[in-house]
Amino acid sequence: MVELEAKGYQIVSTDNTSQGSALLYIMHSVAAVVLQYQPEDRTWFELAHSLRTIRPDVPIILLSRDPILYLPPWVDACVGTEQPLEKVASAVHSLLTGERFEAHSAQCCSRA
Repeated sequence: MVELEAKGYQIVSTDNTSQGSALLYIMHSVAAVVLQYQPEDRTWFELAHSLRTIRPDVPIILLSRDPILYLPPWVDACVGTEQPLEKVASAVHSLLTGERFEAHSAQCCSRA
């Protein structure tokens, strides 16, 4: 996300869950984990849980183009991707800087 890089974040990405887990073990400084939610793929649920176990202090942010009925306790926030990319990046940045937000999307709702 170019917008986050412009705000000083270094972005490391992977589409491999094993590599993502390994990166959390070896990286010294991690601001957050941002996961792209795909409703047809349920592995994000287990992945988010295992990443929380590896680094309990690192926020986990879920990006979703589809409505989400609830957030499990190990996911800190949800940002809807139906918005323009700049707004998605801005919402993620707000979460990373500790700003409280009301709703970044009508698709994301409360915790279970």
